[in-house]
Amino acid sequence: MGEKSTIEWTDSSWNPVRGCTKISPGCTHCYAEVFAERFRGVPGHSYEQGFDLRLVPASLHLPFTWSKPSRIFVNSMSDLFHEEVPLEYILDVCRVMERANWHTYQVLTKRSERMRDLLQTDLRFAADLPHVWWGVSVEDCRHGLPRVEHLRAAPAVVRFLSVEPLLEDLGTIDLAGIHWVIVGGESGPGARPMQPDWVRSLRDQCAAAGIPLFFKQWGGVRKGKAGRKLDGRTHDEQPPIVTRPMPDRAARKAAQQEVKIPP
Repeated sequence: MGEKSTIEWTDSSWNPVRGCTKISPGCTHCYAEVFAERFRGVPGHSYEQGFDLRLVPASLHLPFTWSKPSRIFVNSMSDLFHEEVPLEYILDVCRVMERANWHTYQVLTKRSERMRDLLQTDLRFAADLPHVWWGVSVEDCRHGLPRVEHLRAAPAVVRFLSVEPLLEDLGTIDLAGIHWVIVGGESGPGARPMQPDWVRSLRDQCAAAGIPLFFKQWGGVRKGKAGRKLDGRTHDEQPPIVTRPMPDRAARKAAQQEVKIPP
């Protein structure tokens, strides 16, 4: 099985890239950075280099080794479309997702312009894959809403928004071409507060547009106590998952060899 995730809207995480750099207010209290920097300098640890950006080609083959179909958050500890990740490496990641099609992949980025441009060109083959969901982070109006436009311009079967941390009221947003919305507040020390009416507005807009809504958390310093109920109920909707038969171990190994991913 893969690296089990505690993120409520996925099953596992897969990190063929690790580390990142900040580009917008949503990055200020990055949970991935906080986690990785705890282990900087620890010999042999996966995050011995802290949150420095680096490729991890030894992890490329992992989806072929997992014995259960899963929803996989791709690069929960990085951003596949970071400007320092080479195109050929992004292609390698997408070829794995294309071939290991018994999983569902959830790709989330703040580098929405690069994702849009590549899905229109070199990654056009991956844009058409129904088991690969392409998403952007939306934390505020200035930085987040332009990403929604970039995502809408990208050819994709499933497009989603991760509105987390929600830092302000987004007002009325254009949800045309969007297939899923995740909403959540910031958690941990120094968490910036999220107002209930900001969430209600998004809930109501999703309901009016018939878009699945996943309300992840209220957040805060004690996110477990705050919970994830909105007006007395949880919202756990997701787009339908394309199901395919799970190959046996030999077939998965053969599939790995087809895309020339090293063991």
